[in-house]
Amino acid sequence: MQKRREITALLALCFIGALPWLINNPAIIGATATERELPIYCVQRDNKCVSLTFDAAWGNEDTELLIEILDAYNVKATFFLVGEWVDKYPESVRALHDAGHETMSHSNDHAHFSKLSAEEIAANLKACNDKIEGVTGVCPKLFRCPFGEYDDHVISTVKSVGMTAIQWDVDSLDWKGISADEISERVLSRVQPGSIVLFHNAAEHTPEALPAIVEGLLAKGYEIVPVSELLLDGEYTIDHTGRQCKISGDA
Repeated sequence: MQKRREITALLALCFIGALPWLINNPAIIGATATERELPIYCVQRDNKCVSLTFDAAWGNEDTELLIEILDAYNVKATFFLVGEWVDKYPESVRALHDAGHETMSHSNDHAHFSKLSAEEIAANLKACNDKIEGVTGVCPKLFRCPFGEYDDHVISTVKSVGMTAIQWDVDSLDWKGISADEISERVLSRVQPGSIVLFHNAAEHTPEALPAIVEGLLAKGYEIVPVSELLLDGEYTIDHTGRQCKISGDA
């Protein structure tokens, strides 16, 4: 009886630990909900096209190095910036923009958006957008939820202010401090046409891993483009996995 109680308690803890993943996993949710508001995790592409994205929320140790590496391969990426990070490092925001990279929103303060009202979300997005536009002259149209967390309320509010929420289907796990070789292997083994890859601008081994990743993708025939160029034009649907899909009959 005691052993059975221990097993039951262990299973309960495992379930609780898995809740965040279950809540935000579109494939799991799609099995039980037909009208779920989802961000775009990846894109239906007939050609081998992929986007590299970098979240910038706290540190700024490697931003200039990342710019140099990407420039060496003539690759353009998308950087999702927190407004408070923009306040601290406007010169890096300007450098990213001048190098041809997209500077998009990652919220103003990396708040848990599911805990905010629609009005608070809209104000938060505007505050970040204003800061980025103030430096670059370009207002962001794409948004990545802090912590990757969202619900129907968050995504519908993001849409209501004319922005598109972007998630990812390939997580480099660079934020865990894994080695450059592990980062490279994870990314290159998981990328598919239309993938969106997640990195961070201040992760320990990302600059070391990035050249091998870019070279590996190019060797496999991939074109690396910013997210706005990866997305489909015109009307589209988002399937239960978060994949942006063409509407039948569209070019």
